[in-house]
Amino acid sequence: MRIPAAQPPESHAANAQHQEVWIDATAGAAGDMLLGALIDAGAGPAVVQAAVDAVIPGTVRLSQTTVRRAGLRATKVAVEPLAEDHPHRTWQTIRDLITQAGLPGPVRDRALVVFGRLAGAEARVHGVGVDEVHFHEVGAWDSIADVVGVCAALHDLGVTRITASPVALGSGRVRAAHGDIPVPVPAVLELSAGWQVLSGGEGELATPTGMALVTALAEQCGTLPALTVQRTGMGAGTKDTPGRANVVRAVLGTPMPAAPDSSRDATDVVLEANVDDMDPRLWPGVLTALLTDGASDAWLVPILMKKGRPAHTLRVLVPVARVAAVRERMFRETSTIGVRDWAVHKTALERTWVPAAVLDGQTVPVKVAHRGGTIVRATPEFEDVVALATTQGLPVVTVLDAANAAAVAQGLVPGAELPSDGA
Repeated sequence: MRIPAAQPPESHAANAQHQEVWIDATAGAAGDMLLGALIDAGAGPAVVQAAVDAVIPGTVRLSQTTVRRAGLRATKVAVEPLAEDHPHRTWQTIRDLITQAGLPGPVRDRALVVFGRLAGAEARVHGVGVDEVHFHEVGAWDSIADVVGVCAALHDLGVTRITASPVALGSGRVRAAHGDIPVPVPAVLELSAGWQVLSGGEGELATPTGMALVTALAEQCGTLPALTVQRTGMGAGTKDTPGRANVVRAVLGTPMPAAPDSSRDATDVVLEANVDDMDPRLWPGVLTALLTDGASDAWLVPILMKKGRPAHTLRVLVPVARVAAVRERMFRETSTIGVRDWAVHKTALERTWVPAAVLDGQTVPVKVAHRGGTIVRATPEFEDVVALATTQGLPVVTVLDAANAAAVAQGLVPGAELPSDGA
């Protein structure tokens, strides 16, 4: 069945729930297999064709058929040429084609990340600069169609998180553009860095395009995560190997809440978002606002995102009852368009505050953490130390030292019993 060429139909991604997909690549990974699995799982064929047409118009047509691989039903996607001349292209040319195609942002960004990984791997294999890489099998029309098609299918399915299994790479030798080379081919080995792999059988089971799609898009390598399964899809490779189903599986679902501790219910939730486009001067106010709205703690972690962009991960620890309000504050106060969350279990020491006398009768509250009436830690409240130092015209360190000394003098030290008036 041919996949119809059409004007870009309305994607249902905007109306989809938060979806996660797990890719089972234990039999190998190729671009057409991944695309077949996602279409089999429900991605719109016309949406995929429209995205490919936007990048390389009038060049290829996608078709799908139902086949069997070692007795299992699967969807086989083929890329049919519509023109005779399909030139090899440089990474810069491919980058321009994708950037200028008018694709939805997530489709464009994912496709650029995948081809960027491919370019980096090919550059290292051949010892040339990234922009000098001329893609051969990888950069031809079919791989552009596979990469853009997979990214469009993920977007159409509303997928926001991707995980994958270890990848079977194969063994033996294969003939490529540069001659007879061993399997796994060099580019696949480069792309495998940091990923779990296995041989899995004879022949080339993972292609550079397939390996780049898995390792560039999947956040984590591992077994099937905890999901409420919505749909599954199976994409077929070209060969039908007896005794080994040559397929990639896609398992689509919604993440399950974190399993609670058998002896306790979840007490808190961690909210998290990656932000790379905010004026850093705004962050102190954002953290203060989150704490004011009921967060127990809020902090930033410097990170490096795709394309080398510096960014921050905003993490917020929130009591269950305040999650909705704090999440809404994150959307209002930051530029993020998505917030992740998971339940956590916090074991907190009991705490109380004991006034410590400093500076001629002035007091500073000391936060005393204790377990069963035995002091574990005692710390002067820093904000109160700063306020007293300001009113007295003294260095903060002077007041802090005095508060620490006063706490010790009053017996507020680890291992001591909590004073009866501080319980």
